[in-house]
Amino acid sequence: MSARFAGFTPHTAMHYQGTELDLFANAKRWKRYWSDSIRPYLSGAVLEVGAGLGANTELLRENSQSRWVCLEPDPDLVAAMRRRFHDGAVRQCPEVRIGTLADLSPHERFDAIVYIDVLEHLDDDRGELERASRHLNAGGRLIVLSPAHEWLFSPFDAAIGHRRRYSRRSLATAAPADMNRIVLRYLDAAGLPTSLMNRLLFRQSMPTAKQLRFWDRFLVPISRRLDPLLAYRVGKSVLGVWVR
Repeated sequence: MSARFAGFTPHTAMHYQGTELDLFANAKRWKRYWSDSIRPYLSGAVLEVGAGLGANTELLRENSQSRWVCLEPDPDLVAAMRRRFHDGAVRQCPEVRIGTLADLSPHERFDAIVYIDVLEHLDDDRGELERASRHLNAGGRLIVLSPAHEWLFSPFDAAIGHRRRYSRRSLATAAPADMNRIVLRYLDAAGLPTSLMNRLLFRQSMPTAKQLRFWDRFLVPISRRLDPLLAYRVGKSVLGVWVR
């Protein structure tokens, strides 16, 4: 165990029930799309809540960030993430901690806190974002990407532990009232019909690798062009950014 992990005693650990992390790690075009949307807000000290296997960290970690902390409550995922970083997946190795916001010192502050497909798994989403806001410096950004539209809730959502999906309104309601919203938009308009088809016809608990490749290779590039034309008013994911 390296020095940056020494002395850390977690009191909140849990096992993630989803099985989709490895499958969606291959959605490279989608990851590039949403990461391009949030990268301008990721500078200074960054906290990534629910870092999972570290695939998003690998995508987002850059020289513009002075510090990156991966916070993950599942000890198995933490072990896999540490192996990934030890093998050189990220040039500037992040700090990896097991636990939740409750495990942070109340005095620890960040310039950005990011939730990538995490908030929908939590029972108390409003309380979570309120707690996160207390760990932001003045001018700090709170960034949330989540699946959109409760009417799209499917067996897939239930299978991977989603508690809900969000509209722009419900995500705005979950955010702390004393923070200023700077982005609230839908992403992936072209992917919306496929999600609706799965909801109404296929009712799958997990997409196949073939379905995922079709969406990522053909529909995501269409969405990158279509979403701005639709003023980001349509999509199967929702992105919110707030500033303290």
